[in-house]
Amino acid sequence: MPHASSTTSIQEGDEAPRLVPAARIRDDAHAIEAAQALAADFALGAAQRDRERGLPWREIERYSASGLGGITVPREYGGADVSHVTLADVFRLISAADPSLGQIPQNHFGFLNLLRLTGSPAQQRHYYEGVLAGRRLGNAGPERHTKNTRDIEARLVPDGEGYRVSGRKFYSTGALFAHWIPSKVLDTEGRLVTVILERGTPGLSVVDDWSSFGQRTTASGTVLLDQVRVEADSILPAWKAQQAPVLQGPFAQLIQAAIDVGIAEGALQDAVTFLRERARPWAEANVERATQDPYVIADVGQLYIDLHASQALLTEAARFLDDARGRTLDADDVAAASIAVARAKAVSTEVALAASEKLFELSGARASLAEFNLDRHWRNARTHTLHDPVRWKYHAVGNYVLNGQRPNRHSWI
Repeated sequence: MPHASSTTSIQEGDEAPRLVPAARIRDDAHAIEAAQALAADFALGAAQRDRERGLPWREIERYSASGLGGITVPREYGGADVSHVTLADVFRLISAADPSLGQIPQNHFGFLNLLRLTGSPAQQRHYYEGVLAGRRLGNAGPERHTKNTRDIEARLVPDGEGYRVSGRKFYSTGALFAHWIPSKVLDTEGRLVTVILERGTPGLSVVDDWSSFGQRTTASGTVLLDQVRVEADSILPAWKAQQAPVLQGPFAQLIQAAIDVGIAEGALQDAVTFLRERARPWAEANVERATQDPYVIADVGQLYIDLHASQALLTEAARFLDDARGRTLDADDVAAASIAVARAKAVSTEVALAASEKLFELSGARASLAEFNLDRHWRNARTHTLHDPVRWKYHAVGNYVLNGQRPNRHSWI
């Protein structure tokens, strides 16, 4: 497949993304070590990829080759089964370097969590083995023109021993780079299921039409399904995860929060570098360097404190999910986990936006020049934090504290 940066359509019969042999991550420390090495590499070309909308094929294949795609696979299937703390840190580290690369695997891990919760032993063995071998999962996102993102129109239609499905999906982060594309559809009884579609299946097309001003290289565009064949053994009963007290929503939101913390870290680091190396002090400050301006010093201090708070809340939320492992959960357990993650998500949203905006206020007009492309931090923060409205996080926390009201269970809380 050509690694083009122009808008393309990957149609039926085109070559699928190549499979790169993956290393095997041993444990949590190994996962962090691999993420740090990749982040150092990914940061070097992040500004140029954003500027040119250069799709990160090389970087995605390096990510696959590192073995990070398999770090949540259970140990009985050969994976490292890392902690939620480690998973959040991996997403944070990669997102600080390039948040588009941080976001691309989010649905990959969301599917692996759903597989853990609802998959049969045979399904788990098949898909876990594929992931450990280097296969990537994207997603065919929600329908674009429904009332809201939870409305699903695509339905399974019986066809012999299998099914067919048609539909038009959007916000399909990772699908362009994926070997398998999970999609949410309704079964013949109107229940939510996830079907896993093999890349290259006749009738399946991935269209690179993502045009957002931020997170520009996630390729979160359209997936077209035209009478695509679905085998019975590639269907996960996602409705079971909706009905049972499981941590599907908090898991998904933990990753979202980690991406936002990473965006904040990257923005603050670039602000500090620019202030030290390029910014001029304001004339009335009567100092030699911008880093000696007392107001700049105070604002950087405030941002650093807020960032540290977001990192601490992210770790606290991840530990909450780790503590729930292996226990039988009830509705109160899931609600408490959702609230712990909602706290982290609320603060990470605020600090990502604040750090990426304050960068310009503190650094001055020179920071706005196109040659530096520092506006990508704000564009990325603003785009990614639109995934779900933070105002509803504050409402969920407040309603829980004041009225003992459990938040609704879905992937956005």
